[in-house]
Amino acid sequence: MRLPHMVLALALLLPHLAAAHLFKQGERVPAVGVNDKGELIYLQDKFSYRPWNSAQLVGKVRVIMHIAGRSSAKEMNAALIEAIKAAKLPHDRYQTTTMVNTDDAIPGTGMFVRSSIESNKQQYPWSQFIVDSNGNARKAWQLEEGGSAIVVLDKSGHVQFAKDGALTQQEVQQVITLLHQLLS
Repeated sequence: MRLPHMVLALALLLPHLAAAHLFKQGERVPAVGVNDKGELIYLQDKFSYRPWNSAQLVGKVRVIMHIAGRSSAKEMNAALIEAIKAAKLPHDRYQTTTMVNTDDAIPGTGMFVRSSIESNKQQYPWSQFIVDSNGNARKAWQLEEGGSAIVVLDKSGHVQFAKDGALTQQEVQQVITLLHQLLS
């Protein structure tokens, strides 16, 4: 193989090597716990936090959205969020788990990020919100900084789909179709 062809092949492979996450089809997500902040709870008009860990990801079909605490990361997979809302999935068998890595927020914006998460919890009380102040999940799952990852789990907590980065419109449709299949 000539040098220009090798350089081109390497350039095409590098993005895939760099974006390697640890999610494996048919397996559970690598174990992780979040004790600093954790799961946001909203009861009787008050917010509180409790420790959270990945062992709690069983019992329902779910989409894990792991996002950096930046609006640019939230926008990366906004089309999937809208598609999930439109699908009107049954809350008794489906749950969205949004993990926000506030360790990966623009300095000085933490208060605004937490306010946004609290507003979303009020609006979607059936959804689960995890605030990861130390970036434990990003590190454990080897996700890109500043990004957004999507993981679909079956009700036993096994990975059925995973991507670190923005989903294409075709992948959004693939996730919605997969969710309907897992719920039927």
